[in-house]
Amino acid sequence: MKLHIVSAGTGLTWVKLGARTFFRQPLALSGLFFMFMAVVSVLSVVQVIGTAISLLLVPAATVGLMAATREADAGRFPMPVTLITAFRSGAARARPMLVLGGLYALSMLLVLGLASLAGGTPAAPMDTSNTEVTPEMVQSALFSQGLWVAMLLYLPVLMAFWHAPALVHWHGVSPGKSLFFSLAACWSNRGAMLVYALGWVGVFLLAGLFMSLLGALLGGAQALNLVMYPAVLFMASMFHSSIYFTFRDSFVTDDSPAPHDATSGEDA
Repeated sequence: MKLHIVSAGTGLTWVKLGARTFFRQPLALSGLFFMFMAVVSVLSVVQVIGTAISLLLVPAATVGLMAATREADAGRFPMPVTLITAFRSGAARARPMLVLGGLYALSMLLVLGLASLAGGTPAAPMDTSNTEVTPEMVQSALFSQGLWVAMLLYLPVLMAFWHAPALVHWHGVSPGKSLFFSLAACWSNRGAMLVYALGWVGVFLLAGLFMSLLGALLGGAQALNLVMYPAVLFMASMFHSSIYFTFRDSFVTDDSPAPHDATSGEDA
């Protein structure tokens, strides 16, 4: 297996492939994502242990959603059991995935802990009984020191775990090595990843604008609240449908031809 360097424009291609594949099987892919979110919601009832278990399952759920995308891309209907793909290949693959999940949970708890220390006293929570969002609320959320520290600390964690679940499951890479190879791949393809991120930011902004206009036409804030949650799940499902393509194009195996835009390769 070798690292494949892609052009920056490939990032936009990943966004298009994710959206196109999602619309091939929108109900199945959004349903699988909703299933995972439902599991997270149930686990969150148990405040500390439930949150830790939810974080531990993120890499496995990522593999499941990527497998579902691969099924949809091949013209097949992804069944619900696809979500637990990471645990269907025997203990030899399930055990490293759980180790990777434990590392992710520890990393996230560390990020949140450091951000809490750096952020000082957290901002007062928003009054959810008031449907009107004031500029002061937005400013308090966006300019929180803890938020920006968390985002800064989470970036290398995100890069390290971006490809790691797929490397562990499909290529049998050890959890520790998968984190290194994932970080190297994201950094080597940082141009494409940046374009990819900006592309999805644009998609979400356009979707938010559309939802705001739709809410205004349907009756204001109350109507917007009714459609906001399913719309967010829909968009998040579409985003997760594109992750598979970032992995597929970032690594090539010895028996598969490299894509045409390859500029170099490194053994992984």
